[in-house]
Amino acid sequence: MDDVTLTRRIFARSWQCLAHESQLPQAGDYLAETIAGIPVIALRDAEGGVRAFRNACRHRLSPFVPDGAGTCGSELACPYHGWRYALDGRLKSATGFGPMEGFDARALGLIALPLRLWRGFLFIALSAAADDFDAWIAPVDKRLAATPVESWRYAARRTHDVACRWTVYVENYLEGYHVPVLHKSLDAEIDSAAYRVDVEDRIAIHHAPLRAERRGDAVYEGLWAWAWPNLGINVYRDGMMMERIWPTPGGATRLDYLYVFADPGADQSATFAMSDVVTAEDKAICEAVEANVAAGDIAQGPLSPRHENAVARFRDLMEDAARG
Repeated sequence: MDDVTLTRRIFARSWQCLAHESQLPQAGDYLAETIAGIPVIALRDAEGGVRAFRNACRHRLSPFVPDGAGTCGSELACPYHGWRYALDGRLKSATGFGPMEGFDARALGLIALPLRLWRGFLFIALSAAADDFDAWIAPVDKRLAATPVESWRYAARRTHDVACRWTVYVENYLEGYHVPVLHKSLDAEIDSAAYRVDVEDRIAIHHAPLRAERRGDAVYEGLWAWAWPNLGINVYRDGMMMERIWPTPGGATRLDYLYVFADPGADQSATFAMSDVVTAEDKAICEAVEANVAAGDIAQGPLSPRHENAVARFRDLMEDAARG
């Protein structure tokens, strides 16, 4: 099975963090993304709920909007032939289509996608065959039970392109073995010798206690999590960042960072600065590793049972997905 087919299979069965609910404050507000080659859109409907659909008109499959955020008012209008849809997905008008025997507008509503709201974050699945959401997220939910995530609000989004396949970047995220060598600024905040990763089903929980002298001013809380297949959850002192590791055409990776804070208007420059430094370091090493992985003529060595247990679990999950 080629990498593109395998990636599509994996993402078709997984939950993806699309947005924070506070990014869609009014009816008609939308956010569109392309996930593993599939355009999707989430929007606030007229009743105040949030819905997710394939970003595709049912006539000739034109997307309604390009990737990004905006508002569509009281309806979605196809920019190709003008078909109009209500915010609940119903086809309101096949504009100018003309009479046709057996034409049933009720059968041509938008294709809805499963959507779940978790602690203020909107998760969508590309098909009804997705894994059970509550069981999947349970290990993270348990760790954050006492953290007031629901009260936090969207602050910023940052995007980084990385010239490596998404699996290389995920494996980098899944271990703290490299922190003392690669991330000097992060290592100055945490006790890397006590770093451990606990694996629970398809979730990896990173624990890295803060150094005693940094407990009052550290950016991080010493807790990270990863959720299969491509979500990093980074917890700060007064907020968190959802790190979405998207595969992009040509075997590259796009990192979408979705930041939420208790006070989005407060000065978060220290958090952003630390995030940028760590990302730049990860980007450089992953791109360097990719060159040798792509060459394919040298096998990687054994994984450390002390540090790389989550990498081993990820590889097992990838093999399970390839088998179907």
